[in-house]
Amino acid sequence: MEENKEEVEISEEEISVEGNDTVKISNEAVATYAGIAVSEVSGVYGMAGGFAGLTEALSGKKNLAKGIKVDVGEKEAKIDVNIIVEYGARIPEVAFEIQSRVKKSVENMTGLKVLEVNVHVQGVHAVTADKKQEDEEESANEE
Repeated sequence: MEENKEEVEISEEEISVEGNDTVKISNEAVATYAGIAVSEVSGVYGMAGGFAGLTEALSGKKNLAKGIKVDVGEKEAKIDVNIIVEYGARIPEVAFEIQSRVKKSVENMTGLKVLEVNVHVQGVHAVTADKKQEDEEESANEE
């Protein structure tokens, strides 16, 4: 079994603006926009990413780019998204929604043309009866 590694490759690409001015957008910035878009999709339990999850736990900061690999070219980007879906979610519908939201978000926020958004389903999160009961008890205690 292949072990997941940090998916974000930090590098910068230049986007030419008018004249001699340039704007540099890092892969991590694009991955963060994509991560925010994915987090808004119903049916996604979480992102799959090995080393990123450990870094997140140690730092206490949420890594929005976890599980996302971005390849930024001069004026285009290719994005791979690794997710865990919730049990009962229709995977084709979730994947299509991720593709459309990520493409729209990244194109609107960066001006890059998104050539591909590849969704890789790494697992399914199933709620067990014990976990469901614990969640219900926590909800009752909060009220």
